[in-house]
Amino acid sequence: MTMTVMCDGRQTLSTTQAAQELELRTGECELATQLGEVRTVPAGTADRPGSAGRPARRRVPAEEIARLQAEPGFPEGLRARLRTVTTNEAAALMGIGPGRALRLTRAGCVSPVRFYVNRFGAVVWLYLASEITEFADREPELLQGDTPASMRVMLTSGQDWRGRQWRSRRVAQLMGRTDDPWESAAVIAAVLPPEELASVADDPLERALLRRLRPTLASAITATPAARESFERTLTSEEFDEVLWYRVNLSRALESARREDPGRVRRPTVARTSRPASPQNSPSWTQRPRSLSAHA
Repeated sequence: MTMTVMCDGRQTLSTTQAAQELELRTGECELATQLGEVRTVPAGTADRPGSAGRPARRRVPAEEIARLQAEPGFPEGLRARLRTVTTNEAAALMGIGPGRALRLTRAGCVSPVRFYVNRFGAVVWLYLASEITEFADREPELLQGDTPASMRVMLTSGQDWRGRQWRSRRVAQLMGRTDDPWESAAVIAAVLPPEELASVADDPLERALLRRLRPTLASAITATPAARESFERTLTSEEFDEVLWYRVNLSRALESARREDPGRVRRPTVARTSRPASPQNSPSWTQRPRSLSAHA
């Protein structure tokens, strides 16, 4: 019998239990929750406003399991919506060569939904099969003939939009899961290089809070140092315009968080001295007021 836990008056299952009930592999269930194919709810109140801890894990409501199991064609229909393909498999779906498919994905025509890093440190991007076929139906002119001039210029200059499109998609997914202003800021902060984050959030206590609230962008097995380096690099924005975009949005998110929940960032308590208090050695309990900027 599957064990359930009550969350806000509803029976819920862990994602591992949900995967078993939905006849999905662990990776498929993880992708399903990211895409919203399987709805989840916070596991508890650990991520309530005012808490400095990490967000609570998410669980799957029992009624969501029942809804999906009642769908016609379950579980094949659900699996079909979650089917991912490599670039070569995407090329076969579109009826074009792998080289052309690679150029289309590098140019950002289709957004990856997942990736993994092989033992040589190479990033392998995965796409939803349904989105590949939708693109082929929507843009047939891009599947044959000459590559558009603007796309040729972009590719010749070495641009590759696969990483930034995956990051954009993942940030949007995580932002859609929370109404907490500090958690929203932490999502944006997660894709910024450390030095860029420090220049936007110059308060070390704020940065510490953002680190505690940092969400999991992706999970991967990295067996070699090269794979680990590639994995970390994929999570982080690099190009100037992408970095600038996240800097601006983090600045706005922090202004909102400071205004809506200024007490979330806790100042260290000043230790009391054992000597008798005097005007000269009494500890000061007055804290400098925080600047509450209006949302831009």
